[in-house]
Amino acid sequence: MLILLPLDSRDSEEAQLTNLSKVTTWGLVDLQEGKVQKIDFYDDWEAIDDYFECVVVVSAQDDIEAFKEQSIPVLEAQMQRSIDDVMEAFLFRELYEIEQ
Repeated sequence: MLILLPLDSRDSEEAQLTNLSKVTTWGLVDLQEGKVQKIDFYDDWEAIDDYFECVVVVSAQDDIEAFKEQSIPVLEAQMQRSIDDVMEAFLFRELYEIEQ
């Protein structure tokens, strides 16, 4: 399963989820059997050829229209910021889809 994250760094240990207006890189997280297998980084999410399941954003207030236009589910991580925390919240279904 591939999950897209807007991040502030390409350092997978230090990167934090960030607002779409402040994103410096996009992390495409490969989550298999409850574990992160790898993270690929991209400058532009539209350059990603692989199908990803969803995108996780910091806030429902972010401009998510481009994702919704392409029928990509958008989940909100209200408190989680590190990649590990976001993935854990995803696994435990603590992220909620933004309906707009």
